[in-house]
Amino acid sequence: MLASNYPLFDVFMSTLYFALFFVWIIFVFHVMVDIFRSHDLSGGAKALWVLFIIVLPLIGTLAYLLVRGGSMHERQLHAVAAQQKAFEDYVRNVANSKQ
Repeated sequence: MLASNYPLFDVFMSTLYFALFFVWIIFVFHVMVDIFRSHDLSGGAKALWVLFIIVLPLIGTLAYLLVRGGSMHERQLHAVAAQQKAFEDYVRNVANSKQ
């Protein structure tokens, strides 16, 4: 009885909306991580960006991408390189202490 009131197209659209909502949540998470990863932003600027994204999530996220999105990849690369260097330094330190 329930299936007769909920056609297949509505199931498809509901699934699509859920998937898009989930992707958007992940996208907002990446933007928030990028805000806190930026060393060129002051604390006040970071607070304003976070507040803007919390108050107007869709507009705030899109505005962040337009204003600062071009360098998100560069900040990600620098963070990965720093993490890799820290790991290699740790391994060298532990290997030298064992000898």
